[in-house]
Parts: sequence; C-alpha cells; structure tokens
Amino acid sequence: MVPPPFVHILDLKRYFQIGSETVRALDGVSLQVGRGEFLGVAGASGSGKSTLLYLLGGLDHPSQGSIWVDGQDLAGLDEDGLAAFRQRMVGFIFQMFNLVPSMTALENVEFPMLFSGVSHAQRRQRASQALEIVGLSDRMKHRPSELSGGQQQRVAIARSLVNDPAIVLADEPTGNLDTRSGADVMEILKQLNRQGRTLIVVSHDAQIIAQAQRSIHLRDGQIVPPEE
Repeated sequence: MVPPPFVHILDLKRYFQIGSETVRALDGVSLQVGRGEFLGVAGASGSGKSTLLYLLGGLDHPSQGSIWVDGQDLAGLDEDGLAAFRQRMVGFIFQMFNLVPSMTALENVEFPMLFSGVSHAQRRQRASQALEIVGLSDRMKHRPSELSGGQQQRVAIARSLVNDPAIVLADEPTGNLDTRSGADVMEILKQLNRQGRTLIVVSHDAQIIAQAQRSIHLRDGQIVPPEE
C-alpha cells in the first residue's frame, strides 16, 4: 500500500485585495511532497514562493483550496490550532535571520521552547545541542551583532530545530550570505534532510534549487515548466 503524501495541496489559492485590485498571489496550485523529500521552489520575486511557504507553515490562511500536512487539514484550523501545528511540526528559516538583537545565540535558540512547557534545564540542554549541530558551540554567548551573517543564519537553523520539527521551511536561506557561507548553510540543510526531515527551500537562485531532489517553478501564482 502506497503511503499518503506528507504534504498534499489541491487547487490552493491566496488572493489579497489592494484597493480595487485583487492580487492573485497563488492561483490554483496543486502539489504533493513525500515525507523526507527535499523540494526546491523557484521563481522570480512576486511569483508566490513565499506565500506558498507561509501557507505550508500555518502562518496564513488560504482563500480557497485545501492544504494537508501529515494528515492534518490546515485550512480547517483556527489561530490556536495553527499555532499548535507550527509549534509541533514546523521549523522556519528566513532570509533576514529574525534573531532578537538583545539575546545571545543560546537565548535565541531557546526562545521557541518558552511556549512549549519545556523546563529551563531542558531548554538550555536542547539549545546547546542544536548550536553544536550547526558548529557554533563556541559562540553560544555571543549576540547577533557579534556574529557574521553566516553564523547568524546557523543560529536561525539551530532555533528551527529545537522542537524537533518534521518539516523545515526555508525562505531564501542564503539570500543575505556570501558564497562560502551560503554553501555552508546549504550543507547543514541537506544534512537535516538526510536525517529524515522534509525540507522545502524557496529561492530565486538556480544553484540552490539545483541541489534539491525535485523542484517546481512558480510564475504569477501558478506552477509552470521551468523553460517557459
């Protein structure tokens, strides 16, 4: 028996009203992603890449269509249900790192666990282990301003791992990095995928997308062949 897809999206639409204009950020996307797959999502700015990622991560509601992750219908969840889904299932990595400037690397990585009922000792242990995984065991007490861009992104990756998510969503994870730091970050992400996590990476960089097991190309909110 073939197992159901880990992610199942059917005719997904997300429209935004700006004045009298309707912006069709996603306009009928259907997609399946297997458990443990590494999917690349390519497309120019404004193609709907980030909108798709935010819907997958439960950060937004679709206008129409269905989106299932690990058997759960995200379109049917209220805000509390989406928050619980994000906390339990999803690790986010953003282009701008989104670290708290006043917190150390260790405190930034601990932060998502403050809302999970995890004890202080467990938070400290899990955050330390996550920073060790990304090679920053010697930078735990440094604040973001004391870290390079690549190091800040590695802190963000560590933060995304502390609740042991089944799916990691990365939005332009190398966009603010130099070539070497970007390569280091991608190697960490691929290692996470090899460990069994489903990985979806959004990027306009063809070299990043080429590293995925499979890729789709978005244009004007729809999946199109790359050669179009």
